[in-house]
Amino acid sequence: MAEKTRPKVVSIKSGKQPVTSYDVARHAGVSQSAVSRCFKPGASVSKKMRERVMKAAEDLGYEPNAIARSLISGRSNIVAILISNLTNLYYPEVLAELTQRFSDQGVRVLLFALRREADANETLQQIWPYRVDGVIAAAELSPEQVAEFEKRDVPLVFYNRHFASAPVSSVCCDQEDGARQLVDGLYKAGHLKFAILAGPPDSLVGVERKSAAIERLEDFGVEDSPVLEGDYSYESGFELAEKLMKDKRGRPDAVICANDVMAIGALDAFRVNHGLNAPEDISVVGFDGVGPSNWKSYNLTTIRQPVRRMTEAAVTMLMSMIEEPGSPNEKRVFSGMLKAGSSARFVADG
Repeated sequence: MAEKTRPKVVSIKSGKQPVTSYDVARHAGVSQSAVSRCFKPGASVSKKMRERVMKAAEDLGYEPNAIARSLISGRSNIVAILISNLTNLYYPEVLAELTQRFSDQGVRVLLFALRREADANETLQQIWPYRVDGVIAAAELSPEQVAEFEKRDVPLVFYNRHFASAPVSSVCCDQEDGARQLVDGLYKAGHLKFAILAGPPDSLVGVERKSAAIERLEDFGVEDSPVLEGDYSYESGFELAEKLMKDKRGRPDAVICANDVMAIGALDAFRVNHGLNAPEDISVVGFDGVGPSNWKSYNLTTIRQPVRRMTEAAVTMLMSMIEEPGSPNEKRVFSGMLKAGSSARFVADG
């Protein structure tokens, strides 16, 4: 009796007919579904089974076909992240966290950057052809644009944004509370003349931080503080600090900046061009807690956003909406952590 032999399989490495998961299954002596589970992140499969399948895949030169899998499952296993170019140093950390968390679940990320938050419509038209499973938006969207997501049945989660006009899932840092903490600490330290270097007017985050700071100053009876709008960049912080030095109301003794990068620019302008040192001559605070804010030459007083907790919540929320269509929308708000550095005379609560 002739000895049975395994079916002949042509390896993908040979440049001929590509190997399929069915070929791997036959070679390993397992079912095709077992092969699929072994290549699906997070799927339940024994160590012995995985080793057996991976050995067969290596022998045959098998590589999973993501496109074919998406056609079978009806999912692309791709999500889009929409951000504004103005967010500079803060979002690389956020993007790294989001990308890693999605990758751990076998989901790939497409990044779409806006020149301005008001330019979202053109970018959305670029997203739709990719048939993404969902979108995380760290940018402002109009009610009409949000409605388009619902029309197309594409799950949407706002990151560090919220949407009041309709029930949309979101993950946010409490911008108003953070701004109030900064004003409180500066006022308790004895500052009386304030200035605000705000973000661009089409940035919801910047508007919330600016408005909360102004309202809190008014609570303390501090009014008519200069408010200058920038674009979150180092250059705008530097330039606006120069304008403050020329303001007819006189130099402020405390400057509240829309983010850390602008605060760093302002500190350099005060030091380099005017010989002012922080906190002896002037106090400067920021927001976000980006890496350079911890550098010894700056050591900013700032509000650190809990990036890991926020990104984990955003990914969990979006994946739940993708895997369980019709899931209720959810809104989560995280408190920022005050970091009292040496860039300001500051009295923190407690």
